[in-house]
Amino acid sequence: MADVILDTNFVVTCVKQKIDFFEEIKLMGFRILISEQVIEELEKLGYEENIQDARTALKIIESHNFELLALERGSADKGIINYARSHREVIVASLDKDLKSSISNKKLVIMGKKKLEVV
Repeated sequence: MADVILDTNFVVTCVKQKIDFFEEIKLMGFRILISEQVIEELEKLGYEENIQDARTALKIIESHNFELLALERGSADKGIINYARSHREVIVASLDKDLKSSISNKKLVIMGKKKLEVV
C-alpha cells in the first residue's frame, strides 16, 4: 500500500471544494499521512485567523484514521519536502508550486475542481 502525505493547502482546498479526500484517497488504495506541522497550521488558520474551512478540515481529520508524522521542526512544507526526498515512494498531496517543484515524487492533485488524480 502506497502512502500519501497531505499538505495544508491541499486539505483546505478539498474542504472548500467539498471533496471527500479521505474517502477518495482510501478508494485509491493509499494510506494517509499527516504531519504534526500540518495539524498546527490548520489550528492556526482555524482559530487565530478564523478560517472556517480550516476548522472544518480539523474536524474531518479528527474523525478519520491516518498516520501522524513527527517531522523535523520547522515549516510543514520543509518537513514534507525532506520526508519526500528520503521516501521516494510517498505521494505528495499539495497544490503548492514551490513544494511540488522541489521534489521528484508523484503528486496527488485536484483535477477539474472535484477529482483527485496522481500525476
